[in-house]
Amino acid sequence: MSHRYIPLTDQDKQEMLDTIGAKSISELFGDIPADILLDRNLNIAKGEAETSLVRRLNLLANRNITKETHASFLGAGVYDHYAPAVVDAMISRSEFYTAYTPYQPEISQGELQAIFEFQTLICELTDMDVANSSMYDGMTSFAEACILAFSQTKKNKVVVSKGLHYQALQVLHTYAKTRKEFEVVEIDLNGTITDLQKLEQAIDDDTAAVAVQYPNFYGSIEDLEKINSFIADKKALFIVYANPLALGLLTPPGTFGADIVVGDTQPFGIPTQFGGPHCGYFATTKKLMRKVPGRLVGQTQDDEGNRGFVLTLQAREQHIRRDKATSNICSNQALNALASSIAMSALGKQGIYDIAVQNLKHANYAKQLFKHKGFEVLDGNSFNEFVVKFDEPIKEVNLKLADQGIIGGFDLSEVSDDFNNHMLVAVTELRTKEEIDNFVQKAGELNG
Repeated sequence: MSHRYIPLTDQDKQEMLDTIGAKSISELFGDIPADILLDRNLNIAKGEAETSLVRRLNLLANRNITKETHASFLGAGVYDHYAPAVVDAMISRSEFYTAYTPYQPEISQGELQAIFEFQTLICELTDMDVANSSMYDGMTSFAEACILAFSQTKKNKVVVSKGLHYQALQVLHTYAKTRKEFEVVEIDLNGTITDLQKLEQAIDDDTAAVAVQYPNFYGSIEDLEKINSFIADKKALFIVYANPLALGLLTPPGTFGADIVVGDTQPFGIPTQFGGPHCGYFATTKKLMRKVPGRLVGQTQDDEGNRGFVLTLQAREQHIRRDKATSNICSNQALNALASSIAMSALGKQGIYDIAVQNLKHANYAKQLFKHKGFEVLDGNSFNEFVVKFDEPIKEVNLKLADQGIIGGFDLSEVSDDFNNHMLVAVTELRTKEEIDNFVQKAGELNG
């Protein structure tokens, strides 16, 4: 445990309270529900020596289970991937981690270029024309894509697969509540992929967009070409929520005719840190460029012909008339976007492809091992995740696996009762053959 020493006297506290108009610390946090507040003092002796206190706190912290102490097979949107050491070295530079909105291009060229490079990399991965400067996370990007579709098509129905991340669907429903005319139609799965027959039947002339995930939440790869054929004559937009690492191997959505491709760049240089912060990406066609939420950085030249960068489009309410704004998104994830850009640049095209191949091979190796152990493994073409059925609740299985030095997969009963006793297993390039063999062996012993 290492941190800066920051003094805070009683006078400092009182001056801050006076400035914000609060009478006490209790009043400052008065909006926090009383039932979640700690109603006792911390179990720390008054005046305990700093050295003994730090030692005790470290001992407590070391009891935590982390991916440093256990082999992790947990994914479900947040993955344990290799991050080149250069990522942290670069984003720790003060000119990056203290940078804010680059409104003044003459003093923000480094930040603007970093964002421009991020946009370029995303376009190359997705095979799309334009990408914005990033968004809060993949869930936000997805919901904003659906809102754009409503705005562009003047239609009020969006057809979405239940193979989308369940939290992305929750965010979409939250957005839709603000407009009663918006209709969200969820299409059931056939095993672990979207039921294409039901999807086709749900698409009509009132459909603003059709949305699927690639690979989907359950790890299976959807047939984007087939899905796009359903909407070719409906004037609906095709939205794809894609894992950017998988696009190093799979045919990108833009090649299949996607109108909007969104997702989260967490697999590139962003650690698994309690679910955030992340970095959403948003890529689209040139036709939709002026309705993209957030901001775009463009390349230009100064009076002397030197390369330069500026904010080119900012379609939010602060910059244009409120009735013309496409979104109220007010910021981007510049630092995390930079981390992802550095990771992608350090790995290079071949490196990203190689890691994607390792994910595919490792996951399918584990998948076959589970089958050989007699487990029921749900069908589907997997990238780095798949679904395994156990004989007992996954919550109990994972507690037992933790005792064996393993972080188990995601408990799918959290999503649906249809998946009780089903585990979503993620196997990335960081998992060794020994770790995979041990995981399947221990899982088999627990399931027996």
